[in-house]
Amino acid sequence: MKILLIRLRLIGDVVFTTPIPRALKRAFPDAHLTYLVEPQAAAVVAGNPHLDDVIVAPRPSGIARVVGDLRLARRLRRAHYDLVIDMHGGPRSAWLAWLSRAPRRIGYEIKGRSWMYTRVVGRPRALRPRHSVVNQWDLLEAIDGWPAGGPDPAQDAVEMAGDPAAAARIAQRLRALGVTAQHELVVVHVSAGNPFRRWPEPAFTALVAGLAAESPQRRIVLSSGPSDRDAAAQIATRARQVLGPAADRVLDFGEFDLAELRALIERSRLFIGGDTGPLHISATTATPIVGIYGPTEPARSAPWRDRRVPTESVEILGLPCRPCDQRVCEPGDFRCLTTLKPEDVLSAATRAMSARP
Repeated sequence: MKILLIRLRLIGDVVFTTPIPRALKRAFPDAHLTYLVEPQAAAVVAGNPHLDDVIVAPRPSGIARVVGDLRLARRLRRAHYDLVIDMHGGPRSAWLAWLSRAPRRIGYEIKGRSWMYTRVVGRPRALRPRHSVVNQWDLLEAIDGWPAGGPDPAQDAVEMAGDPAAAARIAQRLRALGVTAQHELVVVHVSAGNPFRRWPEPAFTALVAGLAAESPQRRIVLSSGPSDRDAAAQIATRARQVLGPAADRVLDFGEFDLAELRALIERSRLFIGGDTGPLHISATTATPIVGIYGPTEPARSAPWRDRRVPTESVEILGLPCRPCDQRVCEPGDFRCLTTLKPEDVLSAATRAMSARP
């Protein structure tokens, strides 16, 4: 049986799909699995041991996208897939699923697109305290003969294959900065995909300075998306000003790609970040995690892995406006993040690093 999995766009969303190939291979050991992904998140599935093929679909604009998608559709049709599972549900993924002409096409029940599938699965629009991995598991349960039972984070954890070349590059860069095995690395991701998930810069400054001040052996690496490079640099500069003579504990590490980010996190003692792609990349390692949650909830998007691995979630409870659809801040002051205190994140960091798997 030939199966095509489709999940486009964001890094964290692709990470959340990685239990699916493992489960399919467990149920259908002889199945040939292909994954269709866009370039931004391709590294997440590039080395997945349960996939037989990965198709990277560029995302050009204008007429180039139409031409490219028609060419891609012909390729999918020639592959003669028996089953297509659209784990995205967007217009492009639904269109490509339909154009594949696979006899069985499973996707979410979405107005205007359900006709493109042969079997649809309900996906309520209301925000529910139900994890994204569990929501995607519903698609597997639409397969005839699928075994009963939901996903287990221990058995069906998210995964991303390590890249030895990326790990070697990270090791070389750490040596160049004087970081040895005796140092305790902490990665702090200061970016967010949108302003609704962005913890204020002064809070990150206090967090980074507090982490660095706790131990002379600790070294802090800041990571960010391309649009937040300046913000990350300002946070590092201000934290160094607070630290004074200990300013060298905040490293100037430069940029790194997804494979290098995973290698750096795997080498680290702790990862701290908001509900973004790097948080979920970190969940593919055994490194302790502190997640910072604003408009989203851990019940829906906490790291999906063995619960014995130390994982802390920091959030403001009891806000009637939370969770939200991240289009308009109803109170207008982003209080789900602006009232979240650096000392609470520091306490969570201490708990995560003190815990033993």
